[in-house]
Amino acid sequence: MLNGTWGGTMCLTEPHAGSDVGAAKSTARRNGDGTYNIKGTKIFISGGDHDMAENVIHLVLARIDGAAPGTKGLSLFIVPKLRIGKDGSSGASNDVSVGSIEHKMGINGSATCVLNFGENDGCLGELVGTVEHVGMSQMFKMMNGARIAVGIQGVALASAAYYNAVDYAKDRKQGSHFTKWKDPTAARAAIIEHPDVRRMLLDIKAHVEGIRALIIKLAHHLDKARQLAGKDDEAATYHKGQVELLTPLVKSYGSDQSFRLCSQAIQVYGGAGYIQDYPVEQYTRDSKIFSIYEGTNHIQAMDLVGRKLGQAGGAHFQQFMGDVGAFVEANREHAVYGEAVKILASAQEALMSSAMTVFGWSQDGGKFPLIPLSANRFLNMMSEVAVGWLLLDAALIAEKAKAELSADHPDRAFYDGKKYSALFYARNVLPNVEQAARLIALEDTSPMEITDAAFASV
Repeated sequence: MLNGTWGGTMCLTEPHAGSDVGAAKSTARRNGDGTYNIKGTKIFISGGDHDMAENVIHLVLARIDGAAPGTKGLSLFIVPKLRIGKDGSSGASNDVSVGSIEHKMGINGSATCVLNFGENDGCLGELVGTVEHVGMSQMFKMMNGARIAVGIQGVALASAAYYNAVDYAKDRKQGSHFTKWKDPTAARAAIIEHPDVRRMLLDIKAHVEGIRALIIKLAHHLDKARQLAGKDDEAATYHKGQVELLTPLVKSYGSDQSFRLCSQAIQVYGGAGYIQDYPVEQYTRDSKIFSIYEGTNHIQAMDLVGRKLGQAGGAHFQQFMGDVGAFVEANREHAVYGEAVKILASAQEALMSSAMTVFGWSQDGGKFPLIPLSANRFLNMMSEVAVGWLLLDAALIAEKAKAELSADHPDRAFYDGKKYSALFYARNVLPNVEQAARLIALEDTSPMEITDAAFASV
């Protein structure tokens, strides 16, 4: 598999069990030789079958006969497309077949399919490891990394969309300069000169740079946790806790914003962006899946508010808030960024207020439905605080670096870009955190109060 001779898949989802993985009905029956007979159907399997590799190795979640219901009863199995001989060669079919090819909105270069295991009762699998019923914990060794990777995918496509949109905006001439809009004889201006186009481009730029900074922050914590393990366990625990806390933010905010930003890049292009001659329409289609796979973004939000906020008695969240607070106190009087830092401080206070509100709901059974109703909003608030903080931190670093450059140095433009990304985000995005906190405090339960019949009326 490492050298590409064999391919590989991860088979979790079933037609009736998507996010509800514990409802999986695929089965495994013990054989006397240590193998298992696998039977079931999986869907959305990327690279499920193809002729680009001599064999495909499937990792399949299935329930051993007699195992407990739910996720606790699932085990993980190695199931090859072709049976493997003792000498490592690929042999006869292992009764794994393609039921159909799925026709998707995007990422069409990565074909997915329905896979049927054991239709003829001839599919053999081997247990991963030596212990049964630990398939979910084994799978999550991959899943947490995959969720971070999805955030990276998101910022990668948004970044590509941004660079393409900037190039197009510099080249495309449409209308006159806004100072001469009443003059029909005025020269046509590149659309990058129009205020709304500049606003859209800076919005994309700020978010791309901020989400990238958030991912790098998480990676830094991960590196430090590994580096300090066994040497300074207290510090390693802090860094590991921040990785846990930031993972749902990277996955969810990175993917939600990717789709929005790619769509906004289409808007920069205008009608040209909607046709396939330019790449941004593909980026938009491709990026939509990011908020759905590797755990939908609502799952990420519930993971954050239901598990991550309370980890270690709430210490990880408190440490995150402490890091933001220390930055605020050190820079609230900065000559250039002081006002923006004060906006960050207000957003931080609003986030803390909402965290206490959510905690209160968790202690009141009658208000428990408010948690899933507000979880996505809370995750978005925390993401915006984190990104706003990191953009301002980058801007302060850039300010110092720029001061050491000559007036005509080409790097000054790069550092100026950091300045305006931070200021735009602070002024246009961070105030949303306070508004979101007010919405959370309203405790709106109308989605739960509306009847099913009322949803059908238009």
